[in-house]
Amino acid sequence: MADHGIRRVAVIGAGTMGHGIAQVAAMAGHETVLCDVDAAQLERALVRIEATLDKGVRLGKVEAAARDGALARLAGTGGLREAADGADLVIEAIPEEMALKRRIFAEAEAAAPPEAILATNTSSLSITGMARGLAAPDRFLGLHFFNPVHIMALVEIVKGDATDPGVLDRCLAFVHDLGKEPIVVTDSPGFASSRLGIVLGLEAIRMVETGVASPEDIDKAMVLGYRHPMGPLRLTDLVGLDVRLGIARYLHESLGSEAFRPPALLERMVAEGRLGKKSGRGFYDWSDKP
Repeated sequence: MADHGIRRVAVIGAGTMGHGIAQVAAMAGHETVLCDVDAAQLERALVRIEATLDKGVRLGKVEAAARDGALARLAGTGGLREAADGADLVIEAIPEEMALKRRIFAEAEAAAPPEAILATNTSSLSITGMARGLAAPDRFLGLHFFNPVHIMALVEIVKGDATDPGVLDRCLAFVHDLGKEPIVVTDSPGFASSRLGIVLGLEAIRMVETGVASPEDIDKAMVLGYRHPMGPLRLTDLVGLDVRLGIARYLHESLGSEAFRPPALLERMVAEGRLGKKSGRGFYDWSDKP
């Protein structure tokens, strides 16, 4: 483990991103606490982590001893204060609502040690705005992981206006320690990855909406024609259509560009509960997928 001083990691939110972040942190040797107020969601997340590691062992990608060690280092709790107490790094991975995130960070800062680093997994919201009201905004930054976390190599590190360079350096070392590759960006709407990726995803949705091609053929065009590992519509299903819609609305409002205006089809699918893999149906049928 690199000398970044991060030994204990608390992850707030046990959804798709939170449980993935907790898994890679535990696999990298960190004592990890996964926190969620929803006991059922927390239990599902812990079961999913174990199942993912078991699958890795079966496929020969994870050693049994590494799985056992990671599970021994991983704990779950429903209490934010319990999770943050003693943590060197607190990573928030809850829904993209600024007011909710700011409230969670106020509680986490009060419970965590004075020297703890606070990080958000937001894919688009302002880091500087989120840190407003914290006693130590210099210890705050963005750590944007990608789904599925245990597979995707990139972590986008986002500097707020007040982020201390030493905190940035420690998080760079931490990300490398996880076996990931970091990029560093300044705080701007959508950062680098979401600002680029959302344009492609929204245009693909408009193409479905206007009958240009099927979701399968649009995705095939990007995978076979441009060597993307996954098409934009399948990726939208994995990320969640509700998440994509929230990001699009925020970027459209922040940047004023029509490229980010949410398509009517996306609005309608979210209203109908077609959120992608997590709901069983989006642009693809996921009902028979685990």
